[in-house]
Amino acid sequence: MLGLSLRSSLVAAQPRSSLVFTSSILAAQRRLLSQENRAKIQEAIKAKPVVLFMKGTPDFPECGFSRATIQVLELHGVDPSKMQTYNVLADSELRQDIKEFSDWPTIPQLYVNGEFVGGCDILLSMHQSGELEKFLQENKVVFTASGSPTS
Repeated sequence: MLGLSLRSSLVAAQPRSSLVFTSSILAAQRRLLSQENRAKIQEAIKAKPVVLFMKGTPDFPECGFSRATIQVLELHGVDPSKMQTYNVLADSELRQDIKEFSDWPTIPQLYVNGEFVGGCDILLSMHQSGELEKFLQENKVVFTASGSPTS
């Protein structure tokens, strides 16, 4: 009880200016995405039906979340000819810009038909619920039962 009371007093005693300063820094960071880079990202996510911003490449993912995302997409039969990946570790500016563009703090980030789907956690949740299979089929980005890509 005393610890809780003491902690509450310490929090209340902190100057509010640090909160203002922190929020102004965050606001400044949000403005770093130039219109030119925003346009490049918009062009990239529309270039192919499936676009994945990841750490590493599909053949050599450089983080467990990127690896899991690739494995789930492969498991569901996403047609590789309909997918484009971007290695954000090769371009630090892209790594920061894509986070601001999507307003999503983590990598990987998946886009399907120009729409942001989410990161690894969202994709895994959709996979576990069965929603991902239906979503990918509706968006015509997976191979059909006959082995040919959906059109």
